[in-house]
Amino acid sequence: MTTTSTITPELLDQLLANYKKLEDLTGEDGLFKQLKKALIERALGAELTEHLGYEKGDPVGRGSGNSRNGSSSKTVLTEDGEVEIAVPRDRAGSFEPQLIGKGQTRFDGFDDKILSLYARGMTVREIQGHLAELYGTEVSPDLISRVTDAVLEEVREWQNRPLDRVYPVVFFDALRVKIRDEGLVKNKAVYGARAQFRRREERTWALDRTSRRRQILAQVVNELKARGVNDILIAVVDGLKGFPEAITSVFPQTTVQTCIVHLIRNSLAFVSWKDRKAILPSIKAIYRAENADMALVRLEEFEAEWGKRYPAIGQTWRRAWEHVVPFFAFAPGIRKMIYTTNAVEALHRSLRKIIKTRGSFPNDDAALKLLYLAIKNAGLRWRRGVEWTTAMGQFAIQFGERFPGTAR
Repeated sequence: MTTTSTITPELLDQLLANYKKLEDLTGEDGLFKQLKKALIERALGAELTEHLGYEKGDPVGRGSGNSRNGSSSKTVLTEDGEVEIAVPRDRAGSFEPQLIGKGQTRFDGFDDKILSLYARGMTVREIQGHLAELYGTEVSPDLISRVTDAVLEEVREWQNRPLDRVYPVVFFDALRVKIRDEGLVKNKAVYGARAQFRRREERTWALDRTSRRRQILAQVVNELKARGVNDILIAVVDGLKGFPEAITSVFPQTTVQTCIVHLIRNSLAFVSWKDRKAILPSIKAIYRAENADMALVRLEEFEAEWGKRYPAIGQTWRRAWEHVVPFFAFAPGIRKMIYTTNAVEALHRSLRKIIKTRGSFPNDDAALKLLYLAIKNAGLRWRRGVEWTTAMGQFAIQFGERFPGTAR
């Protein structure tokens, strides 16, 4: 049975008896900080009483072999800034406080605040200045680095967590990050995969440490296999060379679909501004065709109308045609889901906003820490963007036994 303690109005009146301005509550010596100090010290005292087995001053403790031995001063960092507390001691030295452990200098929640600021793209020096300005707390850059470095083990666990056996759709894309390597700032690719299934979302990514694209692409796909994925029904890629081959070498039954939106962007890159509005309907007619045969007819019509002025557009579509046409085999509901990698691009946009202020990262681990924390932060705001109930039924019809019947 649990009981709920109630703070009485009389107690509040007593606490606020000298309250005249905001600083009396939130200031350096305000009531909030005094209450936190008093509560922490009272809780530590209660822990020591439980450890010794008798109350302070109780004759039962005489001759027990252990007793109270005063207290030691300790400064801890809290969300309200620094708080100096008196930690009780016992003569035997066997007391191990639980609320504030031996050697612990930061109260629960303070590390989370540092990680939250880091996840929003703030540098170590910026976090140091923010904490000093907001809480009047001087925190060394080394402390901030140690707190964020502790995330690396969590990153590795996250990158190796088990995955589902089958995913209906996986979106693959790449993000460029500037990282200092061997004295030079290099543009390294972070290859990401994003999947949505069973009312949850999965994300995974790998940092290119080799500068050999085919090797890292194979690594991304093979890691999915090693973590339990046996089949991917549809893989949506953004036109990165080598990705389709890497995917089908590991998952031979997978249908690889190129991102139509990327194709349109690449096409418009050849078009002058004055022609874009006129040419766009002809391009849209290609991927909005009823089937693959009609799409080819629309492409030929486009080339007949615009081919002489912009020959590169038709050539771009024809080179990618093998991976353009697969989505015409699906029902409209699935087509809408797979014709673009926007699902993963939306995540990358949020990451770019964070990393653009950083210039370059000092090493690979610094980039991994920030990307992981930013992805976790983005996950808190994720919402399912499509009607999956209808789509799941269409997948079951289209793929039969390859699609797990327990999907929801």
